[in-house]
Amino acid sequence: MPNQRHVVIIGNGISGVTCARHLRKADEQVKITLISGESKYFFSRTALMYIYMGHMKFDHTKPYEDWFWEKNRLELKQAWVKSIDYQTKKLLFEDGESMSYDQLILAVGSKPNKFGWPGQDLKGVQGLYSKQDLELMEENTSKEVKRAVIVGGGLIGIEMAEMLAYKKIPVTFLVREDGFWRNILPKEESELVSRHMREHHIDLRLQTELSEILPDQSGRVRAIRTNSGEEIPCEFVGLTAGVTPNVDFLKGGDLEINRGIRINRFFETNLPDVYAIGDCAEFDQAPASDRRPIEQVWYTGRMHGETLALTLTGNRTAYRPGVWFNSAKFLDIEYQTYGNVPAKWDEAEIQSFYWEHPSGKVAFRMLMDFEGKILGVNNFGFRLRHEFFDRAIAQGWKGEQVVAKLQKADFDPEFFAPHYQTIQKKFKEEFGGIFTPAKTSFIHKLFGARA
Repeated sequence: MPNQRHVVIIGNGISGVTCARHLRKADEQVKITLISGESKYFFSRTALMYIYMGHMKFDHTKPYEDWFWEKNRLELKQAWVKSIDYQTKKLLFEDGESMSYDQLILAVGSKPNKFGWPGQDLKGVQGLYSKQDLELMEENTSKEVKRAVIVGGGLIGIEMAEMLAYKKIPVTFLVREDGFWRNILPKEESELVSRHMREHHIDLRLQTELSEILPDQSGRVRAIRTNSGEEIPCEFVGLTAGVTPNVDFLKGGDLEINRGIRINRFFETNLPDVYAIGDCAEFDQAPASDRRPIEQVWYTGRMHGETLALTLTGNRTAYRPGVWFNSAKFLDIEYQTYGNVPAKWDEAEIQSFYWEHPSGKVAFRMLMDFEGKILGVNNFGFRLRHEFFDRAIAQGWKGEQVVAKLQKADFDPEFFAPHYQTIQKKFKEEFGGIFTPAKTSFIHKLFGARA
């Protein structure tokens, strides 16, 4: 088709694919090409662990049938990009082929952090992010592994621990902080997760750092040494100390890069017709007061793609992230967070309500300002509805109103115990008699139709 605009997206993760889908919905004429060396088809990255454990096959992780792409005229190319000539608008691939573009979207994701540890490139040492990482992990653990060591206390680390434990491989977990994920979780929640890990026979070592990884005669890992000098024999080491934008192959050119690709609120880089979204993008200013310049979360990647598609179809739209949300699993304990719940806060400005079930596996925390307005919520071991807290935080509900209506937030009362009753009782004990019949009636009248 003459003069057909060609939009090329490097990266077929959630941000790149979402942008392609929304762009196609709004524009039937534009030519769209998705490029990824990792895989031809989009797959759910969070499902990699279930492939390893034998619960799913790779085809099961693909949200769309293979025919979806051709039907929607979304062209797919499996290849690694070697370099980009921004002046001529041309990509050069590792195999020597090239491709021209009119507009380029960089959605190249992240890669596992390495911090220059001696031995970090030995055989049997790896991170876990890509499909290739999963395949390498299957290879590295196909032979006898008497013990594995995981370095770094984040979500990928606990996923890897669960994967190894499923195959009955003993795990030692090194965390440099004084609690698991303590830079994200408040003290009580961190302790809850730590207890649960140890109950699952994970050897959790807090305030312990990796000093070096020791090789055997064949160049494989045989042990690690900690900062205290202890040597721990192992045949596998998982490096899960966070991720960093996958931008090394883009450095040295005209594109402005800091930790990630520098963008404004419209996902525009310093170069014309070049955009960046997802894990690899770094806002020149944080998009909200409670956000970081780099957002490496699945749902924010999806929002990036949706927002950029609007701009590319003539409706230039700034990114407005809304209320923060994230979810994860700590082994079999589900976790959700809404709004702003930092690891630490100023008790002179913020008041906290925390409830924990006697089992030690279910918990609820709500932060409020001193006028009682909800700031954020953590919950563990049961599900609460996203839309309930999105509305409550966005509309500035008082904490007592949230707790009084907490039954409305139950995700599935048939499968979860009615914890809201015990939460309401404790909240009343700590914050006074808010559940008198008159106030409850007022709250029902005020929020019943909307909650």
